[in-house]
Amino acid sequence: MNKLLVFQSDFGLVDGAVAAMHGVATTVDNTLKIHDLTHDIPPYNIWNASYRLLQTIEYWPAGTVFVSVVDPGVGSERRSVVAETTGGQFIVTPDNGTLTHVNRKIGLKAIREIDETKHRRENTEHSYTFHGRDVYAFTGAKLASGDITFDQVGKSLDPSNVVELDLGTVETGKGFVKGSIDILDVRFGSLWTNIPRSSFIKAGFEHGESVEVIIRNGSTLAYNNRITYGRSFADVYVSEQIIYVNSVYNMAVAINQGNFSRAYNIGTGKHWSIEFRKVAG
Repeated sequence: MNKLLVFQSDFGLVDGAVAAMHGVATTVDNTLKIHDLTHDIPPYNIWNASYRLLQTIEYWPAGTVFVSVVDPGVGSERRSVVAETTGGQFIVTPDNGTLTHVNRKIGLKAIREIDETKHRRENTEHSYTFHGRDVYAFTGAKLASGDITFDQVGKSLDPSNVVELDLGTVETGKGFVKGSIDILDVRFGSLWTNIPRSSFIKAGFEHGESVEVIIRNGSTLAYNNRITYGRSFADVYVSEQIIYVNSVYNMAVAINQGNFSRAYNIGTGKHWSIEFRKVAG
């Protein structure tokens, strides 16, 4: 293992929860290189946790251990697992849907259930609400440090049985492609869709053309306008809208130096549909 340990949670930084996890990991091995992906996942939002892992994990070397704790079912019968990706990274997390995007887009090679009789901080067996500290940070640190191997985590599970969220569908036809708005580029309010660049190109769109964009919240029309498909924000003026390919190679919509989500009150989720259509004429 490379001693790289990366934390993600919905804990925020306003109290001591994240520092407690760092402390547990350092107690296991004070030579670990500890980093943070984010601790600003919206509370209980498993979807966001899953997506942020996809956005990040393949850029870290094989052997890196990620600890992701967005766990609204803490203390319940949900499984605690460690998954190995096809790229050789490891994810310590509850099996509650957090592994969805990585499993679908990158792939899981193997998964093991954490044996909490062996991999839990001493004298915490009567605490049921902070597994992030007592089980996940502890197990992740042991794995990252080489104190245990992946095989020693616990019993092997079938990766095909991992709990998954519904990622929605993408519909492609001549001159159009339709999907949903997965998530926001939070600070800038850009809309990140589930539509791959390949599907967008298959529908016949080319750089520089004006594309009709239709956004609905369920059956309610939320937005309908024509937007330029560009390579970068430099292709449009400040405050103009643009369609572009985002960092995970899906289609996105933004306002150059503005906030599209805030400007048009657009949200995320599979009930937020987005359609790109060729402009007739």
